[in-house]
Order: sequence, then structure tokens, then C-alpha cells
Amino acid sequence: MPEHRKDHALDRAKRRDQDWRRDQWRPLIHICLQWNDLLLALLARDLKMRYQRSAIGLGWSLMRPLSQLLVFSLIFRHVLPLDIPHYTTFVFSGVLAWGWLSTAVPAATTSITGSSELVRRPGFPIGVLPVVAVITQAVHFLLALPLLFIISYIETGGLTSSVAALPLVFLAQALFMMGLSYLVAIAHVHFRDTQHLVGVVLMLAFYLTPVFYSPLKASEPMALIHTWNPMAWILEGYRAIFIEHAWPSAAIYWKTALVSLPMLFAGIWLVERGSARLVDEV
Repeated sequence: MPEHRKDHALDRAKRRDQDWRRDQWRPLIHICLQWNDLLLALLARDLKMRYQRSAIGLGWSLMRPLSQLLVFSLIFRHVLPLDIPHYTTFVFSGVLAWGWLSTAVPAATTSITGSSELVRRPGFPIGVLPVVAVITQAVHFLLALPLLFIISYIETGGLTSSVAALPLVFLAQALFMMGLSYLVAIAHVHFRDTQHLVGVVLMLAFYLTPVFYSPLKASEPMALIHTWNPMAWILEGYRAIFIEHAWPSAAIYWKTALVSLPMLFAGIWLVERGSARLVDEV
């Protein structure tokens, strides 16, 4: 090959590499918009792999929250009764929201290390992987959500215009989970015990979050924990809509944003700074 053509080819390769490294870790919204086709393809892949040869497929999305609802209702209505009005709606809203978190965060933790073939492809936007994990589990949340509408309607006597605030609470939870997912996904690339640590932390956090008990009847130390627990704020938002038929407090949104945005930006920044090392260690 003539020398000038070889230099031209090298220049083009360098430009492609620079473009890839510049574009790979743009802000999250830009990634989602630019790579929406890829997001949808990965989402379809994950759902297909999960329910391949399954008899009822996505119907399993309803089985877990319904079984938890049955257990909690049996125990805390008939064995150890809790004086919580509209308890079925109360606990089912908590089970759905917590179920989304407890499945999405572990999936996001291994999203980069579990996709090594994709990660090593030049030009592949690794930043979409934690996002896909959150969105995949959001599908299950959304499939079960109509049941919450039905239960709330039957138990509380109807629904009001406050339901219009539901997308805002949903987005607040998604924002919190994406920020958390980025951090644990990056940590797991460097420290493979992160996966097990996340499982332990989520187990403890479940009992420190008012999923099946009322925060109003918690002890003072537990109430202090709830004050600093983003999932407690988010559950308060869902329950305001489905039980109190009221608009959630604006504090839920700005407090969640104050916690979530630094985590999200830190995660994107860490990956931007160490993308080459991430590829090497996957």
C-alpha cells in the first residue's frame, strides 16, 4: 500500500477511535435517545432469554408479587395483625416498588461483566447495559401495575386525578435505580464480590424500608432511617396516590433527585475516565 494511503487509513482509524471514546459515555438521556434501537434490541433479548420455553412467559411477572401479597396478608392480617387501613393496597404497592428495585439492581450489577462479548466490540456503548437492566425489570413492574389499580379501586372505593402523578413517582424511582445501578455495575467489574454484597445489602434494606409495615408506627431509630431512605420516600409517593388519593409531596421528587443525580453523574464520569480499563477487566 502506498505510504500516503496507509497514513490516510491510520488517520481514519484514529478518528473512529476518538469518536467512539468521545460518544461512548455521553449523558444518560443522550445515550438513550441515540441508542434507542439498541436498547430495544437488548431489552427484547433479555426478555426472550428469561422466558424462553416458559409455559406462561411474562405471566411470571405477576406470580412473585401476588405470592408475596398472599404471604404478607396472611401473616399480618390473621397471625400478627397490623392496624393498617387498606392493607392489601398498602402492601401490594410496596411489594411492586421493592420488587422492581430488588431485581433490577442485582441484574445491573452483572450487566457489564455478563456481556463481555458485547463490551469488547469496538464502538459498543457499554453505558446502555445498566440502563437495560433497569428497563427490563420495569416491564415486569408495569405488567403488574394494573392489578394495583384494581386492588386500590376495590379496597379504597375508587381512584382520583392524583393518578396523573404516577409517572412522576415512577420516573423518580427509575432515576434513583439508574444512579445506583451504574455504581454497582462499575464496582463489580473491579471487585467481583460486589454481586454478593449487593444481595446482602438488599436483604437488610428490605427490612429497613416500610414495605409491609407502616412507617408511622416505627420506633424512633427506625423512623430516622426512613427519613434518609429514598425507597421510603418513593413508597410514600405510591401510597399517596393509591391509598390517600392525594398528590405526592413535591419533597419526594427533589429529595430523590438530590440523591440520585450525583450517583448517576458519578457513575457516568467513572466510566468515562476508566472505559479502557473496564474493557480490559471484563
